[in-house]
Amino acid sequence: MTDARQFYGRWARLYDALARLPGVRSWRAAAVDELGLSPGDVVVEMGCGTGANLPHARRAVGPEGRVVGLDVTRAMLDRARGRGDADLILADAARPPLAGPVDGLLATFVAGMFADPAAAVDGWCDLVRPGGRVALLHFAPSDRTWARPLNAAYRGFVWLSSTEKRRPSSVATGHRRRVDTAHDRLRERADDYRERRLAGGYLRLASGRVNYSSVR
Repeated sequence: MTDARQFYGRWARLYDALARLPGVRSWRAAAVDELGLSPGDVVVEMGCGTGANLPHARRAVGPEGRVVGLDVTRAMLDRARGRGDADLILADAARPPLAGPVDGLLATFVAGMFADPAAAVDGWCDLVRPGGRVALLHFAPSDRTWARPLNAAYRGFVWLSSTEKRRPSSVATGHRRRVDTAHDRLRERADDYRERRLAGGYLRLASGRVNYSSVR
């Protein structure tokens, strides 16, 4: 077993191919749409990976806006270069070396990797101006019969990218609990919290508008 940085560094090319499949692109576009961005806005993606979301973000903010992508894995950022005309930063999304305010913040498939996802979401909300939005997109095991193979794949993927020396089912349970914690904290920190399921219930997309009283 390996840690997430080594895992994603080793599999950056395959991850990149999967991240840009037609169906996957529609999910990513939906996540960016949740931010309600306008031309000229500044948007940050935490854990941008190989940059699959960056073109969607660039289209939303236009040539006059700014797109920032942050990831802890150099191999991922190497593949992200040139996508979405973005400023790329090698750093831990749980401790981003950024100063706000920004107009929107996106995190896809990343919050479940943090030991303290609530603290990570707090830091993200603190970066966003009052009235700006934060959006989270994560895998979520589905209770539909057809999703059982995908649920097994989800458990295996989470186990491979984890440092936890437990059974895949236990690791996946912990990952899901951390995702729940991240979404719960966003609900606490934001107004107009929205949540919906995509891909037959297998993806969980949530967003909220950062309110004035929650900015610290």
